[in-house]
Amino acid sequence: MDASSAEITNLLKAWSGGDPAALERLAEQGYAELRRMGRRYMKNERQGNTLQATALVHEVYLRLVDVTKIEWQERAQFFAMAAQMMRRILVNAAHARGSQKRGGVAPKVNIDETAVLSPAPDRSILALDEALNAFSRLAPRQAKVVELRYFGGLTEEEIVAALGISPRTVRRDWDLAKAWLLLELNR
Repeated sequence: MDASSAEITNLLKAWSGGDPAALERLAEQGYAELRRMGRRYMKNERQGNTLQATALVHEVYLRLVDVTKIEWQERAQFFAMAAQMMRRILVNAAHARGSQKRGGVAPKVNIDETAVLSPAPDRSILALDEALNAFSRLAPRQAKVVELRYFGGLTEEEIVAALGISPRTVRRDWDLAKAWLLLELNR
């Protein structure tokens, strides 16, 4: 574990212990990593998408700061939760775009969410979410590996730490999930 990872882990533990100053220091270090995660994810999005990595990260960060009933153990746990939140935000935004196109009720738009909304539905994110939900019923651990890697941009080592499995298991789970999802998405 490098010094930055160890520092984030220590800050998470201090924050869980009630140290308000730890949250401020965590914001300085954790925010940069969340932005990298958001940029890595947005790199995989379709052309012309107006979703901005910064808006996505701000929304995730605001949700993470409100999480109070978790005893943070390590950096990977924090970023695994961030990855799950990114997925939910992106899927919800894609659903909102789809309902607008079908003449749904005008959505309430928070000024902070305007950068996240795009006029066109993102079918790829919705298709991936549906396939991943189906896959998670069959193979929950493998689906979690996909979520952490694709949505969270976590490395193999970070996934190992977050899920408590071996690197070889992560690679096998990733390979299985890719094959299954490819078949499912090509239908």
